[in-house]
Amino acid sequence: MKKLGFLFVSAALTAVSCNKSEKPAGGPPQGGALSVGAVEGFVARATELSENVTAAGALVPAEETELHPEASGRVISINLPEGRPVKKGDLLLKIFDEDLKAQQKKLETQLRQAEITEQRLGELLRVKGVSQQEYDLAVLNVQTLKTDMELVRINISKTELRAPYDGVIGLRRLSPGAYVTPSTVVTTIRASSGLKLDFSIPEKYNQLIKVGQGVNFRVEGDASEHTATVTATEQMISEDARNLLVRASVRESRGLLPGAFAEVSLILKNKPQALMIPNQAVIPQARDKKVILCKEGKARFVTVKTGVRQSGMVEVLEGIQAGDTVCTTGVLFLRPDSPVKFSKVD
Repeated sequence: MKKLGFLFVSAALTAVSCNKSEKPAGGPPQGGALSVGAVEGFVARATELSENVTAAGALVPAEETELHPEASGRVISINLPEGRPVKKGDLLLKIFDEDLKAQQKKLETQLRQAEITEQRLGELLRVKGVSQQEYDLAVLNVQTLKTDMELVRINISKTELRAPYDGVIGLRRLSPGAYVTPSTVVTTIRASSGLKLDFSIPEKYNQLIKVGQGVNFRVEGDASEHTATVTATEQMISEDARNLLVRASVRESRGLLPGAFAEVSLILKNKPQALMIPNQAVIPQARDKKVILCKEGKARFVTVKTGVRQSGMVEVLEGIQAGDTVCTTGVLFLRPDSPVKFSKVD
């Protein structure tokens, strides 16, 4: 029994002695700097930069109107050639108006009789046969009847729906015999020529867009590129999307349909001396952005202000100068004043 206890104590002492003599197999040396392998760099250089903006837009007709009748009643005739052009003033729809025409004839008869009465009283007034008041009442009656006739004529004209301008008729939404009111949509008319392009751009570009500026756009199913000219901008930034609505006039609208989606591209300004560096060289921070410069073989962290991003490159507005070399790989492992060794510099 004493012999087993002695062997157990000896084994425990041997294990403790071995653990004390072992050294760590890996990890950075305590108190030493982090060792980083060779990194890649990029020399910032001034290049010409075209600030392009891509936006989504839609084609709209130069003029588009929903046609409503001005009066209520039963439709007795329709002349709505769907998908075909019409001229300004063409009669498109007629509402029953026989009651108004009968009222017009009645007023015409009353007017003739009132004019005869006025004429007779005028002759009597010259010989002092009637008073001035009687004659004035006769004149007033004539004027009242003429006004009533004009009102009936206007009501009769409201039973006719005519084309407000030269255009193309859309699909009609009623048939002969239907009862219509001013809220009834009869059809839609669109200008037969000319299209407009509406699109939105971010508010930061609102000072760069100018009337008369050219834009390019493409539509779905058409490989060719079309052009338009900016004609106006909405004088307000939208509160929901923080965008500015822009309207342009399409120069050649042949083969294009209103309502089509358009991918718009426009050049807002050119910068002949813009400093460009790769996107991966920029380190986002909570309040700013930084890049790592190589100065005298050591890493220097510099705060920068960025601008336009284009195809893997970003413009630097402040913080570095042309000729500075920035680190593009290993930026997450470099520390201030750590030695930098480049394996490749572009």
